[in-house]
Amino acid sequence: MHTHPVTVHYEDTDLSGFVYHANYLKFIERARSDWVRQKGIDQNALRAAGTVFAVHRIEADFLAPARLEDRLTVTTTPADRSPARLTLLQEVARAGQVLFRARVTLVAMSTEGRPRRLPDALKHIGENP
Repeated sequence: MHTHPVTVHYEDTDLSGFVYHANYLKFIERARSDWVRQKGIDQNALRAAGTVFAVHRIEADFLAPARLEDRLTVTTTPADRSPARLTLLQEVARAGQVLFRARVTLVAMSTEGRPRRLPDALKHIGENP
């Protein structure tokens, strides 16, 4: 499991003062990028070698609102892996209360958009460090 801190800024909120729903996707994207980086994987090098990742599916539950200045924690936990897909469970929480939960399926593809197997560098990515 990987954790990533997020502070809610004014730009993250809507007129209600709550985090705008689409911004939870940004929070979990940043956490995934940080998780991959901490695994020692250079996404620029992968792209240069012709492999990129795309979100194939997101199942999301909005459970409670986050507000301006909230200090949040995004957790990323591997759930499943196949030769070309990686599924992660991600949660956004405030002081232990889960506010948002998502199941994200990523696929490996060529820079031309064709399906690819996960690169060898990622064969253990679904395992804890």
